Amino acid sequence: MKRTLIRNIGILQTPTGSYSHKGSKQGANEKYSNACIAIEDGKIEQITEDGKVPEGSFDETIDAGGKLVTPGLVDGHTHLIFGGYRQHEIAMKLAGADYLDILRAGGGILDTVRKTREASFDELYEKSCAFLDEMLAFGVTTCEAKSGYGLDEENEIKMLKVINALGENHPMDVAATFMGAHAIPPEYEDRGDEYIDMMCEVLMPEVQRQGLAEFCDIFCEDSVFNAEQSRKYLEKARDLGFALKIHADEIEAIGGSQLAGELGAVSAEHLIAIEEDGMDAMAEGGTTAMLLPATSFYLGKTYAPARTMVEKGIPVAIASDFNPGSCPSLNLQFAINLGCLKYKLTPEEVLTAVTINPACACGKGDLTGTLEVGKQADLVIWNAPDFEMVCYRFGSNLAGRVMKKGEIVV
Repeated sequence: MKRTLIRNIGILQTPTGSYSHKGSKQGANEKYSNACIAIEDGKIEQITEDGKVPEGSFDETIDAGGKLVTPGLVDGHTHLIFGGYRQHEIAMKLAGADYLDILRAGGGILDTVRKTREASFDELYEKSCAFLDEMLAFGVTTCEAKSGYGLDEENEIKMLKVINALGENHPMDVAATFMGAHAIPPEYEDRGDEYIDMMCEVLMPEVQRQGLAEFCDIFCEDSVFNAEQSRKYLEKARDLGFALKIHADEIEAIGGSQLAGELGAVSAEHLIAIEEDGMDAMAEGGTTAMLLPATSFYLGKTYAPARTMVEKGIPVAIASDFNPGSCPSLNLQFAINLGCLKYKLTPEEVLTAVTINPACACGKGDLTGTLEVGKQADLVIWNAPDFEMVCYRFGSNLAGRVMKKGEIVV
């Protein structure tokens, strides 16, 4: 049994507990000075402070150099698996086309669908594995990944199998989400109800039969899937045993956030255009707000009302939304910067939003998201004295050494 000691930690900062933090608990972090962490077989055995060193012998000792240590970051919303890129859309956006304009013109998600269908399993796996390596370098040790660029049985299954293979072979823990209802494919144009029926009757049961995903998601939005279609899809997913997620109120508030709260969705994503009744429904339903500030930045949109959500008792998480169209960035540290500057969250609230809250929304809060005895030793030794510095500096990667399950991976 391997024992590792991390010593000379200037500040160890972490949320505590294996549950989603909301309200005043959103900013409740423990801070230990001059701390040490004892790790045995990849799990935290003991945490000490004030210079006290845990007893016993160690196979490896790591000197943190007086720097900040936090839990490894958790990216709770990514569209990691896709063919091609969409850099050609920049000219369209500069000419004034918005997200839905590009989608209606057959571009956007549908352009990526074409390229994903053309890509082989191996091509998608190798490309996505490189993305995970980049995420690790930014301090992310756990992530969620969605399907949704296949939009037919063969290619949605292909994408989910890539996600599962990554989870098995890469150091990163990866939570799989089935998002067959990401857009209406060309072969179902103007037949959205029929497409939802196919998802519910054919593809979703097959995903469940093969055990390829824990979560099920849908894009509830103007010109995509309406609230009635979303309800049918999510109720079927719930009946099959999936935990629920929903893209809601990104562009128009058409009932997605209310549906999330009513059905007890684990998380609702985006929420830029959310209204008061939607927030009230989410608070009552215990749904985590999975907020995506880098998408607002890239699209030039307003930012979700994170401060109000905290005040209403909604657990807030912050994720990258990495995807080829509306947020081609894997840098969760930039989302941290935006969480302070645009959401007006405190550094402590932001740390919770990129650790334990998304960990719980990915079904992994009992394993990771905090630094506590018994949890995986997933952590970051930052090139920073405190988390305020991580929130303050933007455009630089401040993650120094990254540990996953007790092993240095970066």
